[in-house]
Amino acid sequence: MLWLKALHLIFMVTWFAGLFYLPRLFVYHAMSDDAISDERFKVMERKLYFGIMTPGMVLTFIFGLWMLQDYAWAMYGQAGWLHLKLLLLVILIIYHWVCGRYLADFKHNRNHKSHVFYRWFNEVPVLFLLAIVFLAVLKPF
Repeated sequence: MLWLKALHLIFMVTWFAGLFYLPRLFVYHAMSDDAISDERFKVMERKLYFGIMTPGMVLTFIFGLWMLQDYAWAMYGQAGWLHLKLLLLVILIIYHWVCGRYLADFKHNRNHKSHVFYRWFNEVPVLFLLAIVFLAVLKPF
């Protein structure tokens, strides 16, 4: 079962790479003021969201649920850390979805948020990464 854990971690890293980079692209996109840059950012954001982030998220969940089914389900009722981790993952999916909404706003030239907003928005996944990794490694509850 260690190969499941390895695949889960590989795709989690892939997903988080996108969660860290896409909002950073939004920062630069919000600061751009020419059509060429605007189009370039739209392409980069689309490819990152649909080509890396979303497949990374889906595969993270597939391998995570597989592990849960194979050997963690028996302890599920006794693992408070796992409940909290799953709750954080649901919130992280919402963050992912919000990134998709901002992507659509940029695509349709409807962005009204500043680069400063996106700089703060870019920090959110760091908090989730710290909490999720500490929960998974330390299993505090």
